[in-house]
Amino acid sequence: MIQLSGLTKRHGDVLAVDDLTFTVRPGAVTGFLGPNGAGKTTTMRMVLGLDRPTSGTVTVNGRAYRDLPQPLRQVGALLEAQAVHPRRSARNHLRYLAQSNSLPERRVAEVLDLVGLTDAAGRGAGTFSLGMSQRLGIAAALLGDPPVLLLDEPVNGLDPEGVRWIRTLLRGLAAEGRTVLVSSHLMSEMALTADRLVVIGKGRLIAESDLDAFTESGVLVRTPDHVAFGRRLELAGARTRPGNEGELLVTGMSAPDVGRLAAAEGVTLFELAPRRTTLEEAFMELTQDSVEFGAAR
Repeated sequence: MIQLSGLTKRHGDVLAVDDLTFTVRPGAVTGFLGPNGAGKTTTMRMVLGLDRPTSGTVTVNGRAYRDLPQPLRQVGALLEAQAVHPRRSARNHLRYLAQSNSLPERRVAEVLDLVGLTDAAGRGAGTFSLGMSQRLGIAAALLGDPPVLLLDEPVNGLDPEGVRWIRTLLRGLAAEGRTVLVSSHLMSEMALTADRLVVIGKGRLIAESDLDAFTESGVLVRTPDHVAFGRRLELAGARTRPGNEGELLVTGMSAPDVGRLAAAEGVTLFELAPRRTTLEEAFMELTQDSVEFGAAR
């Protein structure tokens, strides 16, 4: 389990992480989401003791990372896949890590096989593609067979087979009862991988919930009376937001109940259909005020 309480980090005048409090529990893949510059990597660095918090605390299984004996046996992490000496072979890179934490030599061969790098184990890391570097970084994270994993953008550079492989791997690790925190900008992949989501923007917590609650089911309504009918739906306890011209996305009320209310009010409906908000749509709506590097429109 990873627990953050009031975690804050300042870089001079820049508030990179602002009073973050959330818990990453075992037995689930937790997706860590946010726009560029939201503070995700800084947060992960503080979990791993690479950055010192300005205030607040973060613990892994009840202890600060710096207090963990043989930390590779407790926490596996991938922050920068290509942070490996370019002339060092994949096998030797893992050997040095294993020796530093008193891990058996056989574990090196096991993780190389697990990530599909056995045939490339003797090559220098500097010759690896980005996808191969990611696999080596994941091998290093898994070396100590740790109960807690933190992976920052692990699917970068992977081909479709590799993306599917890492998805299956993460879900399998969580099913074993491990704590898995993974950041990504690929909403479609997070929708297939994550069980829970933590969303931050400008260093602050925006949302923390199960995936199903985040991508709430709704009802798409198209009517020429969308403004007035939207007000009537909200008076009846529903929540609405506008879509394309003449459309409403209604949550908190079933399609039959929307239809019955429209009939009672004499409202003409052109369309009434169940609809589920995609993760991308929900993410964009939640973070629209937290984007620091938006493109010109």
